[in-house]
Amino acid sequence: MALSILECVPNVSEGRDRRVIDALADAIRSVTGVRLADIHSDPDHHRSVFTFLGAPAAVEAAAYALAEAAIGAIDMRTHRGIHPRIGALDVLPFVPLGGMSMATAVAIAHRVGRTLGARFELPIFFYAEAALSPERKSLPRIRRDGYEGLAGKLADAAWKPDAGPARFNRRSGATAVGARGILVAFNVWLDSNDLDAGRAIARAVRESSGGLPAVQAMGVPLVRHGIVQVSLNLLDYRTTSLPRVFERVKSEAAQRGISVRQSELVGLAPRDAFAGASPESLALPDFTPAKLLETYLPPSP
Repeated sequence: MALSILECVPNVSEGRDRRVIDALADAIRSVTGVRLADIHSDPDHHRSVFTFLGAPAAVEAAAYALAEAAIGAIDMRTHRGIHPRIGALDVLPFVPLGGMSMATAVAIAHRVGRTLGARFELPIFFYAEAALSPERKSLPRIRRDGYEGLAGKLADAAWKPDAGPARFNRRSGATAVGARGILVAFNVWLDSNDLDAGRAIARAVRESSGGLPAVQAMGVPLVRHGIVQVSLNLLDYRTTSLPRVFERVKSEAAQRGISVRQSELVGLAPRDAFAGASPESLALPDFTPAKLLETYLPPSP
């Protein structure tokens, strides 16, 4: 029987202060039995993504430890970044691996969300497979209007939180807690500062605008680099692989006279997401096996 392994990929609204980011990482590492596999911080997004995994009970304990550290350290009243967000601990997804069922991951998401809501007086929305209603499965819909629109959203009876108080927490915002399959987050940096072009490329690529299936995309400026980025989520890498989405972005960019500078993975990706393509062909500099999900999983029997 395959070992039950739980992955957690929290996104927090801090991507600039290294001391805070290190403290959040230390909170995860403080839990025995959890492996912190990756930290991705971006100052323009003003966001950090942590990837950790291990036995379900240990991962759940690490999620609580991270939540306490993030809510204590981050004040949303002063947060400004280009990535959509609703709170200090913005998103907390649980991903079942090995022999774990999605139903078990959903149960953990619900337990964690209800505990966080009560402990920190935090509005909690359950999304993806943990959603309690169809209209809340979509994370972009929950995050629409961002932290700035959260007070108005919470005043709407249709947006009563799934856990925690229906009251605006000015300091910490709200948190989306979910259970989902493996998601590959992938960014493509363009050799251009044309934001309109970046947004047009994102529209051409994402499923919601008639592009590639199971792909989300947005064009955003990376001010510190003076360029534009196409930020992508591959919701099902078996449906749309990394090389397929990369070649589509590259082609759409070329039609506008724009070249690709490089790409980056946010967190880990399974080997099959590459569909046989080399990291070099995807413009991924300095790629190592540490970015492969399989590096952290026991070998298949």
